[in-house]
Amino acid sequence: MAAFARVRLVMLSGVACSILAACGADGVASPGEGTIVIPAPTPTPTPTPTPTPTPTGVTPAANCPTIAGPATAQLQNLGTITGPEGTWRNCAFPSRFTASTAIPKVDGVIYSLPGRVDVGTDQGAASTNTDVTLTIDPGVIIFGSTGVSYLVVNRGNKIDAVGTPTQPIIFTGRGNVVGSADDNTSQLWGGVVLLGRAPITDCLAPGAAEGTVACERDTEGTSNALYGGAQAGDNSGRMAYVQIRYSGFVLSADKELQGLTPSGVGSGTEIHHIQIHNSSDDGMEVFGGRPNFKHMIVTGAEDDSFDTDVGYKGNIQYAIAVQRAGGAIGDSMMEIDSDGNENAVPRQNVTISNFTFIQRNAAAGNGAAIRIRGGADYTFANGLIVSPGTRCLRVDSATTAQTTGPDEAGPPKFHSVSMQCNATPFRGSNGVSDAEVQAIFEGGTNNRSTYTPSLTNLFVNGATETGFAAFNAKTLNAFFDTTNYVGAVRDANDTWYAGWTCNSATASFGSTSGSCTALPVS
Repeated sequence: MAAFARVRLVMLSGVACSILAACGADGVASPGEGTIVIPAPTPTPTPTPTPTPTPTGVTPAANCPTIAGPATAQLQNLGTITGPEGTWRNCAFPSRFTASTAIPKVDGVIYSLPGRVDVGTDQGAASTNTDVTLTIDPGVIIFGSTGVSYLVVNRGNKIDAVGTPTQPIIFTGRGNVVGSADDNTSQLWGGVVLLGRAPITDCLAPGAAEGTVACERDTEGTSNALYGGAQAGDNSGRMAYVQIRYSGFVLSADKELQGLTPSGVGSGTEIHHIQIHNSSDDGMEVFGGRPNFKHMIVTGAEDDSFDTDVGYKGNIQYAIAVQRAGGAIGDSMMEIDSDGNENAVPRQNVTISNFTFIQRNAAAGNGAAIRIRGGADYTFANGLIVSPGTRCLRVDSATTAQTTGPDEAGPPKFHSVSMQCNATPFRGSNGVSDAEVQAIFEGGTNNRSTYTPSLTNLFVNGATETGFAAFNAKTLNAFFDTTNYVGAVRDANDTWYAGWTCNSATASFGSTSGSCTALPVS
């Protein structure tokens, strides 16, 4: 019976196929169906056009803003520039600002440095006027379009670049805009140079009296970028809540700019809340003058994080410096010198308090986390140095350790400084022994060279650091805040570094800070 049923089904199917014009798979009823249904042909779908990809986020402004000054000093519309964040209107600065100018934050606008850009012209060492002020609004992004791009604020002129904790001002390089920068990128452009009329040493003119209007110098690797004078209180303007990324282009042989180069800048200048990221040379190098600094961060510098020279006298409080991840990049956390002119007056004399330094390169060229030489006088207070692969402290030259001399403050001083070093923490050279360096360090108060860190998030004090006695730095200078803790960051509730900084593989400053390889779009 089953065989007969199968024959009957085949015969019926054959009859159906004779009726149909064709008998394909779609025309055969499924077994068990009583009625044969022939579905209508499925229409060929109309292809959906592939949309042209458009960047999300930033859309370019129609035009560049109009700024103060003559037609020859206006912004130049260079068209658009596109990167991961979208497309910007590229508005190039003039080569020189000849009138006081405000650079506004405009949606869809990014500003560029086409080369060296000067703020005003040099007013000379003896001048007392302010000629041109360049004001930069919070949230403005400026990039160096070529390697030799850099910003110079000349003597007798000012910068007023003050961002906010949520809208920092960002100086960077072209690769950061188009999306090619990564955690190891550097030297995309020059940097920011501030030139002032405060006292310096190592004069250009032979026989010039140091610390006077006759003593001036030209900025390393440049020409006609003069600094120096006799006005200790000179004012080069304000910089705050600013990021300086991927700087340090080689201008000439062995001549690189730093991220930030204050040169002959006076104490009237206000500089705080600055992050310098991935400079191919020093993070910040201070050439003479009298500037003071608070809340300074250097990440990923390829030479020294902080460098001071030629008679600088000033104060620094709350400093974080972290060498690049991987442990093969960077030299000292601080290099302090005026080599070859050790007894020059004014003699370098600086106090730094509340600092946390993370040194990762055990093969640092200076052979120590901190190198003091050239006869400089320094005081360190409330500091943490994490440098397990190398020595922590090096003192060069008998002039650095001497107790008497012109404008002399004696050997370096240490108060509440804790160091994690290799097996030989101290190094002396050029007339100073290792034992003398150790005696200088241990001659201070509450110092230790056998520190085992309990830091969290790389630079935030943990239980061990919280237990260290602090030194009242205000007794050294009224500039300092009195703190009851050592290091740059008191504890997890202290977040002065968050929001206005950028994160990288080197260091993370929390979820409110963006990535150094990206740009904010609002």
